[in-house]
Amino acid sequence: MSATPTTIRAAAVQTEARLGDVAANLADCERLADRAAYDGAGWVVLPEFFSTGIGYLPRISAEAPGIDGEPTRLLAGLAARHGIHVGGSTLVRDLDGEVRNAFLLFGPDGLVGRHDKDLPTMWESALYTGGSDPGRLDVAGTTVGVALCWELMRSQTVARLGGEVDLVVGGSGWWSLPEWPLLGGAERRNHARATAAPATFARYVGAPVVHAAHAGRVDCAFLGTPLRYRGRLEGGAQICDARGQVLASRHRDQGEGVVIAEVTLGRTTPAFAHDRFWLQRRGAVAAAAWHFHNTVGRRAYARAQQQRTHQHEESTR
Repeated sequence: MSATPTTIRAAAVQTEARLGDVAANLADCERLADRAAYDGAGWVVLPEFFSTGIGYLPRISAEAPGIDGEPTRLLAGLAARHGIHVGGSTLVRDLDGEVRNAFLLFGPDGLVGRHDKDLPTMWESALYTGGSDPGRLDVAGTTVGVALCWELMRSQTVARLGGEVDLVVGGSGWWSLPEWPLLGGAERRNHARATAAPATFARYVGAPVVHAAHAGRVDCAFLGTPLRYRGRLEGGAQICDARGQVLASRHRDQGEGVVIAEVTLGRTTPAFAHDRFWLQRRGAVAAAAWHFHNTVGRRAYARAQQQRTHQHEESTR
């Protein structure tokens, strides 16, 4: 970075995706990204799973496109058309046959870089496998970090980005807990954690954060149970400075839209990340759900991959 601070006009998009309806979701993302660009944003960030929405729907994994698929072409087209940087995460089936949650950042001249979310969260474990890259992208001398959803919640993400990046981009598809009386105020606390995560992470990493998000309702199968999940996405499109001050935000009840703010690039001294796994305490309900769904989800993903391999072998005989 140069001695003179650089300021960008950044936009974080909040969508109300329709689970599994790729065409409709891409149209919404294009419309909202166009709006942000027309309002002067030079950086536009779309949420995690911008093309599919997020819920336990195995079809979105089975139908994941290759890296050159329609979601990637949308990002590339937006960046080229407006002469800006555009990023977002989408499920991609790579050449090795594995599905990954890939955040792709495009500039006017093409792909800048990619980050694969490291640990699938709960029922996400049934949809894709994790990555291991550091999530640091070079953009003309500016180091941009990428963090997706619960990567914002973990000390290991601070370890790879803290004090090393001038900007963090990413997004979330953070779902609510069931509002069952047995769970007490667990959902209230869950929503508070989701809302606080970008600003808390900015303080730990010592860099501004541009965080896109999903709002709206979700109705899907409840992995590992005969129940259905009916809930909502926590929203929270948010832009924060390097000290965690919120510059612009959008509540989940405001639905789809765009928040825009002037962001000064650069890194400050990161806060100490304690040796706990989580940056915020999550409580017993969230911890139990994390372990249960991760275990069940990994088994479901492995079965789906084996079935796909078997079908491929049968079709080529």
